[in-house]
Amino acid sequence: MEDTVSHSSVDSALDEFVLVNAEPRLHIAGNGGFGELEQKLSELLSDDFNNPNSVLSGPPVRMSILSTGTEKSVATCLENGTKTEDVVIADSDAKKDLEKETPVVETKNSFNNMNVDAKISDEAKAQNLILPDGMTSSQIDLGCDCTIFTGVTYLGSAAVNAPRSEAEINRNMAVFNDQSKMAIPVVLSVPNHSEGIVYLIDPNTDMEISRYPILRILFCARGPADTSEHRCFAFTSSHGESAESAIFQCHLFRCDGQEVNVAKILFSFAAAFQHVPKSPSVASESSVIGDHSFNFSVALEFKEVDAKGNFVACPKDKNVFKLRCNVEKKICIVVTQSNQSRELKIERCFGLLISPGRNVKDSDMHLIDMVSMGVGSDQRSYVISANWDPTDPSTKILNTETPKDTRVFLTVAVDLVVEGIQEPVRFLVETRAKIFPTSERFWYFTTRPHIEQFILKLKEVSCEDINLSASKNQMPQYEVVSIESRTELERKKNFSLSFPTMASSTPSDRGSPTEGEAEESDGDEPLQSGSGVVSKDVMDENLLDSWRDVMGRWHQNLKQRPKQVQSLARKGIPEALRGEVWQLLAGCTDDADMLDAYRILIAKDSPAEPVIMRDINRIFPANDYFRESGGLGQDALFKISKAYSVYDEEINYCQGVSFLAASLLLHMPEEQAFCVLVKIMFEYGLRDLFKQNFEGLHLKFYQLERLMQEHLPDLFDHFMDLGLEAHMYASQWFLTLFTAKFPLFMVFHILDLFLSDGIDTIFIIALALLKTSRKDLLALDFEGVLKYFRVQLPKKYRAEDASKELLQLAISLKVSSKRLKKFEKDYVALKEAQLQQEDPVDRLQRENKRLLEANMRLEQENDDLAHELVTSKITLRRDLDESEDRCDVLNKELLQTKAQLLDTEDEMKRLELESQQLKEVCRRELDRAEAESVRNQAITLDYKQICSQLSERLEKQQVAHKEELVRMKSLLENCDSCSKLVAPDGRLKTIGVEHLTSNIDPNLLEKESVIRELELELAQTKLALVEAECKNQDLVHQLNSAIVELQTSKSTWFQKTLTSIKEATAKSKDNNKEGREKDNNKEGREMSRKDSFN
Repeated sequence: MEDTVSHSSVDSALDEFVLVNAEPRLHIAGNGGFGELEQKLSELLSDDFNNPNSVLSGPPVRMSILSTGTEKSVATCLENGTKTEDVVIADSDAKKDLEKETPVVETKNSFNNMNVDAKISDEAKAQNLILPDGMTSSQIDLGCDCTIFTGVTYLGSAAVNAPRSEAEINRNMAVFNDQSKMAIPVVLSVPNHSEGIVYLIDPNTDMEISRYPILRILFCARGPADTSEHRCFAFTSSHGESAESAIFQCHLFRCDGQEVNVAKILFSFAAAFQHVPKSPSVASESSVIGDHSFNFSVALEFKEVDAKGNFVACPKDKNVFKLRCNVEKKICIVVTQSNQSRELKIERCFGLLISPGRNVKDSDMHLIDMVSMGVGSDQRSYVISANWDPTDPSTKILNTETPKDTRVFLTVAVDLVVEGIQEPVRFLVETRAKIFPTSERFWYFTTRPHIEQFILKLKEVSCEDINLSASKNQMPQYEVVSIESRTELERKKNFSLSFPTMASSTPSDRGSPTEGEAEESDGDEPLQSGSGVVSKDVMDENLLDSWRDVMGRWHQNLKQRPKQVQSLARKGIPEALRGEVWQLLAGCTDDADMLDAYRILIAKDSPAEPVIMRDINRIFPANDYFRESGGLGQDALFKISKAYSVYDEEINYCQGVSFLAASLLLHMPEEQAFCVLVKIMFEYGLRDLFKQNFEGLHLKFYQLERLMQEHLPDLFDHFMDLGLEAHMYASQWFLTLFTAKFPLFMVFHILDLFLSDGIDTIFIIALALLKTSRKDLLALDFEGVLKYFRVQLPKKYRAEDASKELLQLAISLKVSSKRLKKFEKDYVALKEAQLQQEDPVDRLQRENKRLLEANMRLEQENDDLAHELVTSKITLRRDLDESEDRCDVLNKELLQTKAQLLDTEDEMKRLELESQQLKEVCRRELDRAEAESVRNQAITLDYKQICSQLSERLEKQQVAHKEELVRMKSLLENCDSCSKLVAPDGRLKTIGVEHLTSNIDPNLLEKESVIRELELELAQTKLALVEAECKNQDLVHQLNSAIVELQTSKSTWFQKTLTSIKEATAKSKDNNKEGREKDNNKEGREMSRKDSFN
């Protein structure tokens, strides 16, 4: 019975194993082409196959290598013949040549008639090792458990940040191959299965030097064929029990023997990863039940109703769906089985469920109404769709607007009835969503569905076990063993890198490490990055007062740094002020342009995004802010790293920059942190260490070694004796500014000094570290020194007092800039001398490699520029078309405006003429009105004078009449005959009036009547004269109005104004006329009353 546990135990290793440059390139001198490799492998394997007693007989082994950019695999049929595994191999040979000449060989599992011909062969005999026919002494198969390679030189190891970076491994390979002074000849033992261990053995004493479990090896690579490293290879391995504490080392080798081929060694590594040993079976063969694995892909998509009533896909940003509140939604699920020999048929969907949160219980899931289900158009997928009402109280969380920078988890489950499986199969898909208001509009987004991969493990059962009757076409029946998603497996892998301890079948006399040694090698875990608690309390009040005074003066003049800043920074900036002081030291307090550029950069795509996402969990895992996967800290760090990779295309992305960015994020918002990071990289010169194949970094290493030679000569000599070079322990110091391994309070103090004093601070910190650890380092060997730098050294400064003592020592050390300049000149001279002594072929090969890399980089830049140019041309063409259309519209508007201008000018000229005419008319009218006013005033004066004369005359006549009346009454009273006419009250009696009047002289009466008639006629004549004058004025006004109306045919505002003036004048004259008429009438009435009285 096949042990499923053994398979699952190596899943992670099989998924992560990578081979680079697995076979040599074509036509390489001294190393052979691909045809030569195939010939040698074919001869070797065919000889063993032709030997009936050879170990290489048995199930066939098929090797297939494809060209770069496609999937490359070495598939090996396992011993049980039930499964074929794949191992990824990266290379650059042509696909057609490889497919035509794929070697096919067979192997067997026994050894007989073996020949031995060397010292190793003799030792192998002594250890019951048998050499197969046709195999040279450089390869010995140890009882089918391992393969021995002699003629191998161990160049050394180096800590790496990116264990799967071929470029970083090639750089280390070039450095170690050129500069390593302590190369060690070893015998390399490669196991034949994935549970074995790679051993490095001393060829003289057969003592074990080191061991590396296969399951801890992450990456294999060989040197480029066109360089001096074409006979070198390397692999990276992990050390540590968890993802947070994992340390990655690169181990480098060179094949010196003529019969040793790098491709054979890498082929052995590939075979080791392919072969999974079977567990011993305890049951009889008749009771074995087969286990089967099926891969399913489940695509989840949400759709919402738009304004037209149609369902459109919801946008997604970084695997986070963007949903709106109170909008009807549809859930679409597509289930597809990967290409496999046995396909499971999905009969129907049993139910579709949803629930907020993740890791939910079955009872928390809520069933929703399905709309449709059935086989897709490609006849391979099964499509299910269901309507989801978000207003349902059970999913209220998913219908509530989420706060800023927060997400909600949701789980969608689909139950499928699969043919041959009794119970429904449930796939649980967990994803994240952000809920927005109903009116929210999304501009930049992707609508790709969320895809989750599932591994369905089934166990075949017999018909009797499920009480089914046999039939002619009885389908196999299965039980569900487990259902696991790729996300869950990755999560487990990320949170735990601990691998099971595997026993290996090594020769008995070589021995194996004891348990105590194993605990010593793996038990001492390095200090996690981001550890340490930083206190914000400041005990020295004088220090705070000093900073308060300095900050006040600094803010008044930001361009000039106060003198006290350097001395205060060396004491350590208070934690509460660090964010502000760091920005002031870097000179980016009000860099609005950089802030705007950052907001644009985070919206762009970066080719380094997958690498950033892979490294994000390794940055400060011990700090709470960065610990949560997908949390605020990791999200901000991702955006800063991506923005810088887009901003600085030459450097792109390096993990060391992320450690520095994380330190800045703990003190300031991400926008300000990005500004400070750019200042550090460009103005402080940190990016120069990453440029030109790390040439600036090697210069710093040389300067550090020269400083060690002056300040610590004994330690320098010890390192030289061990073959320990600066790049083996100081790489992280320079590239991350000590932020990767040391406690945070020490890291922040170092950044205080760095921002205050510059990049030379790294040298004094490094010298202080070496000086304080001098005694310990002098007592250690090569491996011990490396382990000390990796583990013990950071732990020495977990106490804040120890770190303060170290930094005080560093401040007291003096490193002259002149001295560093001298070392730089020496380094340049040394490099020039090495170039002159170097083989011209090697130099030209290296120069060719450099030029090829530069050419590839320039081609990539050219492609990017071409793409940008095409995009710009399209944009410019579109803008030009729009501008031309706009120009046409503006031209039409211009012509219309010109026509309107001409009309307006004509109208203006006409109006000016009318204005002049109006002014002339107004002037004439004014003169006439003034003359009329003068004449009216004269008439009024005459009228008043006549009225006054008439009044005086009337008064005189009244007085005379009264006197005459009194005289007449007295005469009447004195006359006896007339006294009868006077009444006692003095009135005249009417009786006898006719008799009285008859006695008056008729001539007198006639004269008086004539006088009255003449006076009345005079008054009437004057009144008629006034009326005639008024009518004359009216006629004159009417004549003028008629003249003006004849001159102006159009109705303009000037004419209206003139008409209104005329009307007002006429009305005024009418009022004056009416007033005069009233006065004349009044005068006539008075005269009538007077005449009647007379």
